[in-house]
Amino acid sequence: MEKATKSMRLHIGIFGKRNVGKSSLINAITNQSISIVSEVAGTTTDAVEKSMEMLPLGPVTLIDTAGIDDVGELGEQRVKKSEQIIERTDVALIVCDFDGWSEFEKNLAKTFNEKKIPIVAVINKNDIGKISEEKFEEIKAETTYQISLSAKSDKDVTAKIKEALIRIAPEDFINPPAILENLVDQNDTVILVTPIDKEAPKGRLILPQVNVLRELLDNRCVAVVVTEHNLKQAINSLKNPPKLVITDSQAFKIVSEITPENIPLTSFSILFARLKGDLKTFVEGVRAIEGLNDGDKILICESCSHHAIEDDIGRVKIPNLIKKKTGKTLTFEHVASHDMIKNISDYALIIHCGGCMTNRREILSRIAKSKAAGVPITNYGITISYCLGILDRAIEPLMK
Repeated sequence: MEKATKSMRLHIGIFGKRNVGKSSLINAITNQSISIVSEVAGTTTDAVEKSMEMLPLGPVTLIDTAGIDDVGELGEQRVKKSEQIIERTDVALIVCDFDGWSEFEKNLAKTFNEKKIPIVAVINKNDIGKISEEKFEEIKAETTYQISLSAKSDKDVTAKIKEALIRIAPEDFINPPAILENLVDQNDTVILVTPIDKEAPKGRLILPQVNVLRELLDNRCVAVVVTEHNLKQAINSLKNPPKLVITDSQAFKIVSEITPENIPLTSFSILFARLKGDLKTFVEGVRAIEGLNDGDKILICESCSHHAIEDDIGRVKIPNLIKKKTGKTLTFEHVASHDMIKNISDYALIIHCGGCMTNRREILSRIAKSKAAGVPITNYGITISYCLGILDRAIEPLMK
């Protein structure tokens, strides 16, 4: 597997005074003994780095620094080394314990805030003491996000850190590549299949279709926009086969039958699975359909609120496809907008919409919560293509 270079990784610096649990924290996050842990203050002498894949965020580098309150001539050198790490930190974890927020942490926070580096305050050792409300409010005023945990005894340390990072990671890291990254080149011809049915908004295209069309135009591609009824005519009218056919997932069946096998095919929803979420996780998640049992509950999660119609994709079409595929008696529940059901573990599967009305940060947050609860998650387009038996074809263009 090709590894991401360090320059492409999110650099997460772990800072704090000596003996507040920085090394225990990095060990808990990585589930490895990366840093030596000791009750003796100043055990970490040089910065310790660990590169890892932190899904769904992607490649990251964790940097455990020496205590910022180190003393003596050697201690001063260690502090200077830690200060150098600040220059390549994308997100700062400032670790303190229940004793609170001293001038050391205040100065660190001031430095990060001046550099516009987001800060997670990690209040460690909550198994042996609690921080006062007054101190907590002080920390809250000077940092971006706050977590209370015990790096030694908590079992969900990684999940808590992931949730924080997803919420505050820099926008240029959270934001993924272009929708059609590595799929088209200048002057390529791409056919967009946009059904005009009951769910189509009156007088306009839906947002994913607009986004893809605009990107094709920006890339100086030739975009051919048709309904499924004119797809065959469009393909036959071209001198050369199109580079790609992109369809609304609801038309997958007829479009896959019309489109010759030598022409790559995918859907707007699958493109957005890669753009807004984690395509690999969604593909892995959809395979949970085969293991569904009678009585299982499935959560259909939408990013926007809309009036459901009689043939709604989330409330009618996808449930019917899954029931037909499995032959099981299943319960489908729905949640819309920005809220996520708290009792995620009650569900056997979560199926998310394409997420065109929300940002990647929110989708990644939902993926992280699902993974933390041990519940598989997928999305609309991947679910439909899987139930129709064309998943491999639908994702092949994005897997190259």
